[in-house]
Amino acid sequence: MTKNELIDRVSTVLASKKQATEAVNKLFEEIVSALKDGQKVVITGFGSFNLLTTRTKKGRNPKTGEAVIVAPKKKIKFKQSKDFFD
Repeated sequence: MTKNELIDRVSTVLASKKQATEAVNKLFEEIVSALKDGQKVVITGFGSFNLLTTRTKKGRNPKTGEAVIVAPKKKIKFKQSKDFFD
């Protein structure tokens, strides 16, 4: 499902497609904002989003075989709720 398809489905319960677009965009903005602030986002019955920072690690350049240091990265982890598929 794409973002546009989600907006179309939300527009069936709201007055207009414009309101649905604003609602979906606001939802995503709030999730991103909370994750950037280091908060965990929990949507009951769906799952939770958490921001993880990877550690610095040793890697290898596949082209030259030279050892390199891979910098830490921020990643989003999603864990589905236990009753997600029930």
